[in-house]
Amino acid sequence: MNEEKTAQEEKLFNKNILIAVDESENARRAVYYVGQFLGGYPGFRVTVLHVVPEPEEDYFPTSAEKEKWLSQYQQKIDALLKEYRQVLIDHGFAPEDVGVRSTLRYCPSMAECILAERDETEYSTIVVGRQGLSRSEEFLFGSISSKVVNHARNCTVWVVE
Repeated sequence: MNEEKTAQEEKLFNKNILIAVDESENARRAVYYVGQFLGGYPGFRVTVLHVVPEPEEDYFPTSAEKEKWLSQYQQKIDALLKEYRQVLIDHGFAPEDVGVRSTLRYCPSMAECILAERDETEYSTIVVGRQGLSRSEEFLFGSISSKVVNHARNCTVWVVE
């Protein structure tokens, strides 16, 4: 019983951090915040995640156009993730403790995709940037950070503005 509880606690309270990013300034601030707050402290592992939403089937006229767009978008995101990884290393994280991940997924909601990624791995903390919506926009469209906060279980969520 104690071994089972200890394994569960380790999964829930480890030092693995998932930073979910997009191309926004708030996502950039989230990366810098984690770097400034935890850089140089031993034992923390960080993964910077960008979820590429799978385009709807009829969004592009041809599959060739879809593949071209995905390739160009992936190059842009790879450069962004490389930059964010370097920011964290520059703030004191060991290079082997900073990973990046870009994944193509069907996303009914971006928050669901972030939480699914967290559930498939062992991160005890999720960090997201606040989207910067007005109250009326948030009411109409929802907020990724709000949905992550409201639906995350067995982990800590940091929302950085």
